[in-house]
Amino acid sequence: MHIKDILNSNDPTFSFEFFPPKSAEAADKLYNVIRDLESYKPSFVSVTYGAGGSTRELTHDLVVKIKETTEIPPIPHLTCVAHSEDEINITLERYASVGISNILTLRGDPPSSASNYDRSGDAFYHAADLVRHVKKFNHSGSHPDKRGFGIGVAAFPEGHPDTPNRLLEMDYLKSKVDEGADYICTQLFFDNHDFFDFRDRCSLAGINIPIIAGIMPITSTSGIKRMAELAAGTHFPAKLLRSLNRAGDKRESVKRVGIQHAAEQCAGLLDGGVDGIHFYTLNQSRATREVYASLGLT
Repeated sequence: MHIKDILNSNDPTFSFEFFPPKSAEAADKLYNVIRDLESYKPSFVSVTYGAGGSTRELTHDLVVKIKETTEIPPIPHLTCVAHSEDEINITLERYASVGISNILTLRGDPPSSASNYDRSGDAFYHAADLVRHVKKFNHSGSHPDKRGFGIGVAAFPEGHPDTPNRLLEMDYLKSKVDEGADYICTQLFFDNHDFFDFRDRCSLAGINIPIIAGIMPITSTSGIKRMAELAAGTHFPAKLLRSLNRAGDKRESVKRVGIQHAAEQCAGLLDGGVDGIHFYTLNQSRATREVYASLGLT
């Protein structure tokens, strides 16, 4: 289903993100998680793309399997880094041939194995360039849907680490929207004030497409620093940190704190008229299921 049709409802969307498995055992486990969450009737699920396209084939295989064996619309990530124009076109053609309706376009990260990666050989330097190219592909008529791929882009409510000038950052986001993006999905955050301020700044900048909020429930203290790295410097509200400190090293207590905070975030976002909520699942289902239950969605 095209993202425009998904977002056309007056109701907020609920969606999940998964990353490709690295082994047959992990693939079976992940597929069980997806099947478990299918009963929650997500609006769509997205599948990540490793740094430098390192999981390109795994991403493709998982996306096609979701498309062919579930009722969930899959949205694969597609990145600029370490790709030629021909490689991007081949990927788009493969997805179009099996009826994948949407793409999330990202700049992406350099391969972890390559220090000081030289991007001079990349066909597309910025995500806006990739959005423009996907839009061009759409106009070629190669997709079974006359509208072509629905196009999503990413945004950082707390600011992108590579662009400390927040005004310039908004210009970059506006350029992606102007090139043809249909929706925005944000990086994770833990304070709703950051999201609502970001949404207001988008409106002031003339960005009027749907904005989906990214939420990741905390499930372990060891994962907090990793979360901050993934979100490129997100801050943790003092109230949340106090609760985590009280939980100490008790794993179940930490999970309860994280799930409760995520549930409160989601309730506040829904009350504030959010267009949708996107759960970063880390390929697990428990936290998402419990947040759903607390919101009365099950």
